[in-house]
Amino acid sequence: MVYQLSSLRGSSADALQALGARVDDGRNSPEEFASLGQDLFQLAALIRSEPALRRAVTDVSTPAEAKASLVRSLLGERVGAPALDLLVDAVGHRWVASRDLADVIEHLGVVAVVRSAGREQSSRLADELFAVAQAVEDSSDLRNALSDPARSVEDKVALLRGLLGGRALSATLALVEQALAGSFRSFHAGITQYQKVAAAAHGEGVALIRVARSLSDADRSRLEQALTAQYGRPVHLNIQVEPALVGGMRVEIGDDVIDGTVASRLDDVRRKLAG
Repeated sequence: MVYQLSSLRGSSADALQALGARVDDGRNSPEEFASLGQDLFQLAALIRSEPALRRAVTDVSTPAEAKASLVRSLLGERVGAPALDLLVDAVGHRWVASRDLADVIEHLGVVAVVRSAGREQSSRLADELFAVAQAVEDSSDLRNALSDPARSVEDKVALLRGLLGGRALSATLALVEQALAGSFRSFHAGITQYQKVAAAAHGEGVALIRVARSLSDADRSRLEQALTAQYGRPVHLNIQVEPALVGGMRVEIGDDVIDGTVASRLDDVRRKLAG
């Protein structure tokens, strides 16, 4: 798996690749992955909240052994050994910006939580994350509640748990909570990124398909096969129905956009007439 964070450059991106391989080390059970993920989330939050600690463990002039000793002495009682060992490894790397360390630790926590769902539940996890994102986007009341700074994270989590109604995977609930408490500028941005991680963890891509009407199972299967053939790897489809498109479909996958909607063609005609 190639681990990616768009904000990372140079040695920070190299560190992410090296550390990513550590997530699977000696872990087989969902419980082990889930525990590692939660511990990494805790460490990322702590590093962000303590500027002095963050500067100390990313200072290139400090020997790696000294930084490792500091981490173990300060944090050894707070998290389990797997997360602590991963952080000790992390502080031995060179970071372009001190904030990159916490971003990478959080990202690896997301990977661990995704792993806890298992390959057999990966599609369900991606679908549940997409459904939560859509529900929030479709409800201005819910969107406003989640962005209200006067509400606690616990209160916001309770709102979303009520929305999910006890039917969601535990991995989905963990990522929903982290999207509210983590580093993303909005809940929607966090959940969207987590969908990509959920797909990438099992060698898939994610395509957002905007259509005027729901696709039949046969049409969905044909589209999935076509995109898989085009991109050379399995592609998970997120289907969003938008009647305003009139007909056709818009496909967004990575940086590629294929717009074949009737609404888009009508817009082109209007622009040409106006010109």
